[in-house]
Amino acid sequence: MNAALASLIALLLAIVLSMTSRLNVGVAAIVLSWLVGVYIAGLSPDAVMSGFPATLFLTLAGVTLLFACAEANGTLERLAGRAVRLARGDVRRLPVLFFLLAFFISTVGPGAISGVALVIPLAMVIGQRSGIPPFLTSLMVANGANAGNLSPISSVGVIANTKMAEAGLGGNAARVWFANFIAHAVVAFAAYWFFGGRRLSRAEAETPGDDSIVPLDRRQMLTIAVILVWIAGVLAAKLSLGLSAFAAAALLVVLRSTDEARAVRRIPWGVVLMVTGMSLLVALLEKTGGIDLFTGLLARLATPGSVNGVMAFLTGAISSYSSTSGVVLPAFLPMAPGLVERLGGGDALAVALSINVGSALVDVSPLSTLGALCVATIEQPDQARRLFRRLLLWGLAMTVVGAILCQLFAGWIARW
Repeated sequence: MNAALASLIALLLAIVLSMTSRLNVGVAAIVLSWLVGVYIAGLSPDAVMSGFPATLFLTLAGVTLLFACAEANGTLERLAGRAVRLARGDVRRLPVLFFLLAFFISTVGPGAISGVALVIPLAMVIGQRSGIPPFLTSLMVANGANAGNLSPISSVGVIANTKMAEAGLGGNAARVWFANFIAHAVVAFAAYWFFGGRRLSRAEAETPGDDSIVPLDRRQMLTIAVILVWIAGVLAAKLSLGLSAFAAAALLVVLRSTDEARAVRRIPWGVVLMVTGMSLLVALLEKTGGIDLFTGLLARLATPGSVNGVMAFLTGAISSYSSTSGVVLPAFLPMAPGLVERLGGGDALAVALSINVGSALVDVSPLSTLGALCVATIEQPDQARRLFRRLLLWGLAMTVVGAILCQLFAGWIARW
């Protein structure tokens, strides 16, 4: 069998298993990567394993360890109570606050991954304590962070605008940011309406017990200080998100502010395996040409009148199991003018905006880092598996939603 086709079938099989089986999909993905990579693609085991996402693993492990330290010593629980009180008893405001906080952090420079990593651990604790479904919390945080991800000063925004400039589409940074923000705001608040936000009530905001007013002790104050310094380091000094999180966690252990054994046990290792195993399979797909096969099949559907929607759908489908900033934007943005020329019609800027928005909307999928960070905050395996499936379905649905939004509005924003 052709290696590209075999790898694409393997990915689809892993996705089906994630939705129908209790087997950790990361384990299935690793096995499929080995079988397809070695026995069909003819790669060495080392070549297959070279696709393991070490950076993603360290980011997930480091961030979850740091916040596990804060949870082990009671810091997150105390802060959760105070956060609910700051909402003035109306828990309906909390999902909106999650969106805006993640949006602000992402916009000012570090991008969506840092925005989600910094907000989702505490947001999930607050949300669960306040009766907000984890699925809704994840959607508000991830979409909020992604809404600011293409600002002119964010890392992904720089990539998008640079590649557009190389294609002769420079000077459109405001349109790039605006189109991305509007799309994510629309889907986030649609999620708020349909997935529990409007059903939340003031009564649900009451924090059980008196934990919310118990003073913070020395260990918890020190934990807060270390986390704030870590956040400042990530935002201002551009420190590595995962490696600096390990350093912050190590400092808390050395200063005896947390129980290391309890914190390590709280890391959701099954979820980390789930996400990194799927990433290994995606890397094999890229090596064998499975992505090119999928792209070629879908690109034949474009016409001058449908190119915006088709490109949004195409890049969304690829981005759902690949890197938006590392694969989709660098590969597809430069081709926008040439594609319009070959089709004999269309607007190259509208096509570029469709590529940006279509590839970004799907990034709440657990196959992407944003969704993975959300799933990694859930300790219970059954709840984590359920959230994984729901985010996966949402991410796949966003390929269609993104296509519709871009088909309807990309041309208008390009002419604005």
